[in-house]
Amino acid sequence: MISLSAYRDQWIGNIRGDLLAGLVVSLALIPEAIAFSIIAGVDPKVGLYASFAIAVVVAIAGGRPGMISAATAATAVLMVTLVRDHGLQYLLAASVLAGLLQIAAGFLKLGALMRFVSRSVMTGFVNALAILILMAQLPELMGVPSLTYVMVAGGLAIIYLFPYVTKTIPSPLICILVLTSISIYFGLDVRTVGDMGDLPATLPVFLIPDIPLTLDTFLIILPYSAAVAAVGLLESLMTTNIVDDLTDTVGDKNQECIGQGLANTATAFIGGMAGCAMIGQSMINVKSGGRGRLSCFAAGVFLLFMIVVLGDWVRQIPMPALVAIMIMVSIGTFSWSSIKNLRSHPRSSSIVMLATVVCVVATHNLAIGVFVGVLLAGLFFAWKIAQIFRVTSHRSTDGKSRTYIVEGQVFFASADAFTAAFDFKEALEHVTIDVSRAHIWDISSVAALDMVVLKFRRDGATVDIIGMNEASETIVDQLGVHDKPGALDRLFGH
Repeated sequence: MISLSAYRDQWIGNIRGDLLAGLVVSLALIPEAIAFSIIAGVDPKVGLYASFAIAVVVAIAGGRPGMISAATAATAVLMVTLVRDHGLQYLLAASVLAGLLQIAAGFLKLGALMRFVSRSVMTGFVNALAILILMAQLPELMGVPSLTYVMVAGGLAIIYLFPYVTKTIPSPLICILVLTSISIYFGLDVRTVGDMGDLPATLPVFLIPDIPLTLDTFLIILPYSAAVAAVGLLESLMTTNIVDDLTDTVGDKNQECIGQGLANTATAFIGGMAGCAMIGQSMINVKSGGRGRLSCFAAGVFLLFMIVVLGDWVRQIPMPALVAIMIMVSIGTFSWSSIKNLRSHPRSSSIVMLATVVCVVATHNLAIGVFVGVLLAGLFFAWKIAQIFRVTSHRSTDGKSRTYIVEGQVFFASADAFTAAFDFKEALEHVTIDVSRAHIWDISSVAALDMVVLKFRRDGATVDIIGMNEASETIVDQLGVHDKPGALDRLFGH
């Protein structure tokens, strides 16, 4: 558990940098929140209120300072059918349940499951998101006046060149201010934030989802809530790892699960939908100097202030400025070294990375891509370990006994090879199985050992197992039958 002093430092350790970064993030959040609301089929204010509430709550209760959480496309797409079939109130209820499931995941320490996600899957996840971020900007670059391209190019020039002048003010903020000023002054004909949708003019109010509290309602929202909870946690935890690497710090993944759950539960009671961490906005935050909890909190507060108080000005922000920022994020997010490493890294690692990228980009579903990547990584790992296995033997001078020496890992992938290494047709009086250089892992390997021992005994040989380590002995004692009464009947009786 984090100490009070460390928690305080996460708020006040980088006040100026966090406030400026939060301002940049809030400006970039507005069109995205509107777009995600449109995806889910709800009013723009649902996504905007959600982004405010999630950012503020996660800043307070989350486990990863410097990471931005808000309404996201990853969760919005999962709610489309629910909104279409049952309406907004059911979406709000589903958001509450999703939040409760995430809180439960945090208390069950499920954040520790991220250790099973390989580096190749992480790289594929990052590259896929970079591609999706870039693809999301294409609608703003197609069928538009040539002036749009000039402004995007100018925005990118400001973003990349301004740091050579000074790093005191984040260059994305300068990009927004300069391009907005030029657009207003010259009355340029380009798309603006106001063209994305109407901004709310009032503060959110507390409300309780108006749905019948019945089992039928629960069964309707449960599948959606479970999907949102799983996808939200997956993206949040993956983004946590990325921010860890960017900042050379370590976030509390289990606390992040709890924080995300509290945020999604809370946002529903002000009319917002569930969300999760945003890798694009988190990259903007980190690259703009945001490091602490204050940056995420400021992003949420600034967002609400700008849409309610400064809405008339925010509507005039040209979309090319925000497109330029997101292109910068896409370029900065993509792991360019992974392309070079395709030649030097093991083929299996490259396949895992590419498969993750292809699945995420093809389905626009982060969970499917990561699941495929983790599955392939597990299969390749099991196959590789299964190859580091052998059984050798030598016969005694009198020809009546044989010693088998087992080396490597005996588990489900090598169990068949283990069984096949023994010659049951050889007439022996005594067999010794030396497992001092091996480890027995699971029920498949225990069953294989039972089979070998009992087959030799059935043919009249005595069998000794020597050198078994303590861990292997424990699982064999629990699951093995070769040393139990009636073992031959139990194994071959059927």
